[in-house]
Amino acid sequence: MFGTLTSRLGAAALALTVSVASAGAAPARNSGNALFDRAVELIERNFYAPEALTDFNESVALTIDSLGGLGDAEAAVVDDAIDFVAASLGVSHTGRFTRDQLAYYELADVFRYGLRDRLRRFFPPDGDVTYDGIGIASTSDGGQVFITDIYDGTPADRAGLLAGDEILAVDGAPFSEIGSFRDKAGQSAVLSIRRTEGGPRFDVSVPVARLSPAETFVSAIADSAEVIERDGYRIGYLRLWAYTERRIEGIIEAALAGPLAGTDGLVLDLRSRWGGAPADAADTFVGGSPEMTMVYRGGESELIHTRWDKPIVAIIDEGTRSGMEILAYALKQNGVRLIGETTAGDVLAGRAFWLPDGSILEIAVADVMVDGERLEHVGVAPDIAVPFDIRYAAGRDEQLAAALGAMTHRLATGFPEPRTP
Repeated sequence: MFGTLTSRLGAAALALTVSVASAGAAPARNSGNALFDRAVELIERNFYAPEALTDFNESVALTIDSLGGLGDAEAAVVDDAIDFVAASLGVSHTGRFTRDQLAYYELADVFRYGLRDRLRRFFPPDGDVTYDGIGIASTSDGGQVFITDIYDGTPADRAGLLAGDEILAVDGAPFSEIGSFRDKAGQSAVLSIRRTEGGPRFDVSVPVARLSPAETFVSAIADSAEVIERDGYRIGYLRLWAYTERRIEGIIEAALAGPLAGTDGLVLDLRSRWGGAPADAADTFVGGSPEMTMVYRGGESELIHTRWDKPIVAIIDEGTRSGMEILAYALKQNGVRLIGETTAGDVLAGRAFWLPDGSILEIAVADVMVDGERLEHVGVAPDIAVPFDIRYAAGRDEQLAAALGAMTHRLATGFPEPRTP
């Protein structure tokens, strides 16, 4: 982020970071740009830690001074300026998202109740948050683009794309996570892929669908439920892509009571896109609440609550964030082995606000304490550390393999694998 701002604003931005801690000038609140000023105003009014706003306002003033105001600045410069001052707060759940980002649509759906006053304006005609896509998330690394996630059951999953694939082009043009598929729902997009480093380029045709983030996550969790045969044991697997819908608890319980009921143990994958898990989410896996089923006249039954009472291990990584980190923490406190990498350390409460151009500004509005401790910037460490570079993974998943190994060890010996020293 700093490098991007420096390239656009010149050497003055360097002076900004050097002098911000000691600057004493009052902030220049009017930059001449309505978008930038509105973002600053929202942060000043809503950020959870007022004591941090002194340095923030100094950053704002020095940013404006560096540019000589923002009234005539190009849109890209204003974008970078907003990103820069928001990042100066140094916390999670604070940043801007624009319509060319997948995160914009996913967060708009996560926060749709708080954003409902303008949803119809920015998502006409009915305010339903949707986008054209194939069901992937990606990351850019040194100019290369790699698929990081493929949501279960989506067109990308069915077409055989794999996490770790490098995307070279889409329909012959450079990849854009939203732009490459915009207005193509009902058609197919041709992705040019490289699966192994230095390997051949090949094309995959993938149907483009109109996707609802909420429905995509709910369906992907249900579709992830799988029984894996390993060393004579039947091990259940379930991936919680997000826990941002109330329905997800029911989806989890239906999987545990349905396709995973006859398994010997469970691998719970918490390598997620977003958090949102309620504070008591761990109760389904380690809590003492009894199972409960309602049986009605005529014999119809309804599952009210199921509880997993067999061995369990969980997978975590740097994508495990927010409420999902609290779930990971609770599992660990109850003796569940965590396998993978330390979680994101993004444990604050956020709220979303509209900006004048239809972009979304997320702001941390509350601190979060877990058993009296802060997980923000700390995260939850794994019991068994398994680093994993997803680039060119070609279907390999070292963290899942380690979790399955830990589960078979537990089932064979009755004891969990030792923690990483």
